[in-house]
Amino acid sequence: MNSHTFAGKRLLITGGTGTFGNAVVEMASHAGFGEIRIFSRDEKKQDDMRRRLKNSAIKFYLGDVRNYDGVLQAMRGVDLVFHAAALKQVPSCEFFPIEAVQTNTLGAENVMNAALASRVSKVIVLSTDKAVYPVNAMGMSKALMEKCMAAKARMHQDSPTVFCGTRYGNVMGSRGSVIPLFLSQIQSGEPLTVTDPEMTRFMMTIEGAVELVLYAFEHGRPGDIFVRKAPSATIGTLAKAIEQIFDTEKSYRVIGTRHGEKLYETLMNREEIARAEDLGDYYRICADTRDLNYSSYFSEGKHEISEAEDYHSHNSARLNLEAMTATLQGLACVQEALSGRMLPA
Repeated sequence: MNSHTFAGKRLLITGGTGTFGNAVVEMASHAGFGEIRIFSRDEKKQDDMRRRLKNSAIKFYLGDVRNYDGVLQAMRGVDLVFHAAALKQVPSCEFFPIEAVQTNTLGAENVMNAALASRVSKVIVLSTDKAVYPVNAMGMSKALMEKCMAAKARMHQDSPTVFCGTRYGNVMGSRGSVIPLFLSQIQSGEPLTVTDPEMTRFMMTIEGAVELVLYAFEHGRPGDIFVRKAPSATIGTLAKAIEQIFDTEKSYRVIGTRHGEKLYETLMNREEIARAEDLGDYYRICADTRDLNYSSYFSEGKHEISEAEDYHSHNSARLNLEAMTATLQGLACVQEALSGRMLPA
C-alpha cells in the first residue's frame, strides 16, 4: 500500500468490526491515514476493537447501513469509503431473503447515496463470487448491489465520487467459514463434516483479499469491478489437510450439499471476461457503459463472448494436498488451534 496516496485522508469502513474490516483496519492504520472511521451495529465488537488497538486515529460510529441518516452522519468529511457491511451466511439469507436485500442491496445504496451527498472521493463496495450466476439469496442480493454500483457510476460520471467494486471468493479462516468449523470439530474430537468432497472453492488469504481492496482504491475507475486471481481446492483436500496437520485418525463424514450451495463458485462469467483487462495478479472488469439506446448493439455482437470460458473454482489452478497443508499452516487461526487455544466455529 502506497502510504503517500493515503496520507492524512479519512477512511470510513462499514462493517469494520468483522473479519475483513479488522484486517483492513490493521493495514490502513499503517498507511498514513489521518482518521479511520468504523461504522457498525455491534457495540461489543467496537468496544473490543477499541480496547485492543488503543489507536486515537480510529473513531467508532454505531449504526446500521439500513439507516441512511446514520450513514450520512458518519460519512461527513470522509475521503474514501470501503463498504464491507453485509449479511454473509448463505443459510440465514435463504430463510430470511428480505433481510439480505435490506442490508446487502438497500444498505449499499444508502452508503453510495450518502457518499454522493458528502462528495466522497472513492467508494469501494465489497462483493463475492456468489454474485456470479447466483443460486442463493445472499448471492442475489450481492449481485443486485453490483448492479446498483454500476448504475450509480454510469449516472454520476460527472460527480467527484468514483464508485467501483471488488469481488473475491472464500477467505480462509474468516468467521463463519468452513475452516473455523473444521478446527472447532477437531478440538471437540468430532469427525469433520464435508458437504461434497469434490466441491471446489477459491482459497484466498485475508491479506490477499485486503490487497485487492487497496489495489481498487489506487486504480479503480467508475464502474470497475476488480478480481484477484486465486487458486482453488476441493473441500475433500481441505479436510484431509486439516486432518494431516492435527494428526487425527478420524476420517471426515460426507453430509451432502446444503441448501443454496453450488458445486463450484465463479469469479467472472464469460460476458465479463470478454471485456476484462488482465492486470497480472488481478482482473479489471470494465464498466458496461451502454445506455438505454441499444440499437447500435443489435446489428453486431462480440465473438469473444461465445469463445470465452467462465473463470471458476473448477478450472482455476488447483491446490494439491501438500500445497493446501502448507497454506493452512500459515493461517493464524490454525496456529492458534495448534497451540491449544479454543476457537469459535
